[in-house]
Amino acid sequence: MSSPAERYAAARRRAAQASQFPALDEFALDLGFDLDDFQREACQSLERGSGVLVCAPTGAGKTVVGEFAVHLALRGRPDDPAAADAAATPPTRRKCFYTTPIKALSNQKYHDLVARYGAEQVGLLTGDNAINGDAPVVVMTTEVLRNMLYAGSSTLQGLAYVVMDEVHYLADRFRGGVWEEVIIHLPASVTLVSLSATVSNAEEFADWLVTVRGETAVVVSEHRPVPLWQHMLVGKRMFDLFHDADAARKHDVHPELLRYTRDTMRRLELGEGRSAGPGSGRRGPRWRGPMRPDIVDRLDREGLLPAILFIFSRAGCAAAVQQCLAAGLRLTSPDERAEIRRVVESRVTAIPGEDLSVLGYWEWLDGLERGLAAHHAGMLPVFKEIVEELFVRGLVKAVFATETLALGINMPARCVVLERLVKYNGEAHVDLTPGEYTQLTGRAGRRGIDVEGHAVVVWSPETDPRHVAGLASTRTYPLRSSFRPSYNMAVNLVGTVGAEPARALLESSFAQFQADRSVVGLARQVQRNTETIEAYGAEAACHHGDFDEYFALRMAIADREKAIARQGQTQRKAAAVASLERLRVGDVIRVPSGRRAGLAVVLDPATGGFGEPRPLVLTQDRWAGRVSPGDFTTPAEVLARIRVPKHFNHRSPGARRDLAAEVSGTGLDRHGGRRGGRSRQAAGEDHRLTQLRTELRNHPCHACPEREEHARWAERRRRLERDTEELRERVSGRTGSLARTFDRIVALLTDRGYLARNGAVTDAGRMLGRIWTEADLLVAECLRRGVWDGLSPAELAAAVSVVVFEARRDVDERASLPRGPVADAVDETLKLWSEIEADEAARGLTATREPDLGFAWPVFRWARGEALAKVLGSGHEIDGEMPAGDFVRWARQVVDLLGQLADSGGASPELRSTARQAIAAINRGVLAYHTSA
Repeated sequence: MSSPAERYAAARRRAAQASQFPALDEFALDLGFDLDDFQREACQSLERGSGVLVCAPTGAGKTVVGEFAVHLALRGRPDDPAAADAAATPPTRRKCFYTTPIKALSNQKYHDLVARYGAEQVGLLTGDNAINGDAPVVVMTTEVLRNMLYAGSSTLQGLAYVVMDEVHYLADRFRGGVWEEVIIHLPASVTLVSLSATVSNAEEFADWLVTVRGETAVVVSEHRPVPLWQHMLVGKRMFDLFHDADAARKHDVHPELLRYTRDTMRRLELGEGRSAGPGSGRRGPRWRGPMRPDIVDRLDREGLLPAILFIFSRAGCAAAVQQCLAAGLRLTSPDERAEIRRVVESRVTAIPGEDLSVLGYWEWLDGLERGLAAHHAGMLPVFKEIVEELFVRGLVKAVFATETLALGINMPARCVVLERLVKYNGEAHVDLTPGEYTQLTGRAGRRGIDVEGHAVVVWSPETDPRHVAGLASTRTYPLRSSFRPSYNMAVNLVGTVGAEPARALLESSFAQFQADRSVVGLARQVQRNTETIEAYGAEAACHHGDFDEYFALRMAIADREKAIARQGQTQRKAAAVASLERLRVGDVIRVPSGRRAGLAVVLDPATGGFGEPRPLVLTQDRWAGRVSPGDFTTPAEVLARIRVPKHFNHRSPGARRDLAAEVSGTGLDRHGGRRGGRSRQAAGEDHRLTQLRTELRNHPCHACPEREEHARWAERRRRLERDTEELRERVSGRTGSLARTFDRIVALLTDRGYLARNGAVTDAGRMLGRIWTEADLLVAECLRRGVWDGLSPAELAAAVSVVVFEARRDVDERASLPRGPVADAVDETLKLWSEIEADEAARGLTATREPDLGFAWPVFRWARGEALAKVLGSGHEIDGEMPAGDFVRWARQVVDLLGQLADSGGASPELRSTARQAIAAINRGVLAYHTSA
């Protein structure tokens, strides 16, 4: 206990601080808890008039600083001598905009601020909602503020503070550039409050903020208000990852954990591994980890619920709930079950019964009532919101989630479990980064509820505890800019400030700031490489003659052989394409290689459309799907013909079985006589290759006994020269790189009539400046060419969907389209895209993404009023039906683009009217009761 003198001194200090920071003293009185040191330091900087960058772990309470900016705005202008002289004049209220990266966070923050300051003081602006937009405090998504800045909105008048929550989103490769646009374009009078997760280059980011925003204080805290304990679950045994805090700092894994995992690996290698029951699909030599129900049951017994169990697969999350239900887990009391049912039924009253069945409502409700749920982007948004509400209230005890939950709203837990340390990023399976690991485990430990949080990694043979220790202890996850100029940005910048000032603004971006700093290190590397190249050249020197000349001949021979091989592959592919284009329904062919090798009958030749032919076939093994020219090493040969029923349904197992039996009944050999030699010109028959080999044999260095040793040094030098040239290109590319890209974009827009030769923005350019989508230029071209004119509402929805939709994974076959006007409009869109892509390639610009046809049928059927079950079944998905959550998300994006068309000055009156009708047709059923989140 402190002495009276110490208490008196502390009171004196508090009094001094209160007089120095009166606004903070007022604010702190209403909080109900004491401010942490980093919160107080950041708030004091704000009250002094400085901008601030706050970096702190998840759950540390960064948003208190943002809420203090709200308090300062509502309090009015700070006291100054002029204000004292005009005491009779009440302080003028200023505005504060609170921006977040996602609508769910905006909605949550809006409700928090309304609860504190009242509905009349707070507004909300997102893509779906506009509530009290002229209020002194407005919560919005970052894109809304960016659009306001470009439009010169009158709402910006009186703006004093902008809070950018989750500012580390500027590293997001799809949307990150918006954060930099806002930071650069905000008026100088606005004070910026940037709230970020812990990043290792906070000082670098702050240095940039100082250059573009003026004085900015940096407040970094790595202290977690709730301590986090790391564990590993090995089979049925739980171990601490570290013995104590000192070991954690040194990355020293608990010796007992290392010993046990080594013993387990040794037993597995000796074939003594015993299954712990059907596990969750982890790889490993005969290893079956603990079952998911067992993990949840153990957490329950040890008092570690509520828990979030991260499984990096939507299907895995759904399967985990089913496994727990099958195991008879029940985590709730009768009163909790009654409350869960009451909450759920109150939220889904507007959903028709037939839709509930399609959405798997009853199975989902069964899981909720037992305290179990999945949470992933494929779920209907209202279902996700109910899960979030029930989890925060402690009614749902275990949530199986994909990593998207870690980026979402505030959903803290007592414990977080990571089933694997590998996730699919859309292109490949990759290891979790330290930053991702910290973000996921940061959910563990609820401030004010839990004394400590717990993170558990489930061990498997490919999981090294030392690797986990590195992830848990590493603090090197830097913030990297993803900013790059777009067509929309270019016309808005030129229209707002002019071409040359726009160029200068781009050069002030964080992306260019980082690029310029990195050039210094690259230049040093180039110098070191140059010295090494000279040393390699000395080792490669040969006393018989010019070894550089001899090595050049060897490289020329290798290049010529590769060219001949490529030519042969091209010829074979062309022959395969031609043979597939000639196929008809009922043709029996032989697929020569791959998983589908064997006899097959053609169900749909698919000769029309763009791209390679991909006929739909049924193999004698009853597999139905499309094959491509890549499946044929030789041209497809028609071996026989059989009759295919007129309305054959390849999704019916019985129909597939009967037709596959007919294919087998032809008596043809499944594999045939494998023809060996590939029809290509023998390498030795090439005249130029023969000539090069003769020159090589006649060269003096060919007789050197150390020829191969010299060649190894020459090869090292060649590789290093190539790497050094790439470094030089990166140096030259990074110096002024954004400005050069901007110049190329301006040139392309000028050639296409969006900018005049004198730099003025044309009518077409003003239209482009109001199109907010990734394929902005393609949409503008479609409007100018009248591609979407004359379509019905459902047809328009289908036609515009191809420029916004992007499949989660590549699908080999091209999606089908509704015949007639939709197919014609999409064909025109694809032609325009080809023209734009050619222009971009000629100028060295990043290509506009190719239109994706996979959502055309679902949104077409939905806009025509068809049932949800039929709509979801028409999605072009690898795994069957389109998930309801994906459908709602993409339909919302189609509605957003249709809304832009309805307001576009570049669209005809008929098209604007049709767009409004299409929006009305889409906003029904699951889209109507889907909330704004």
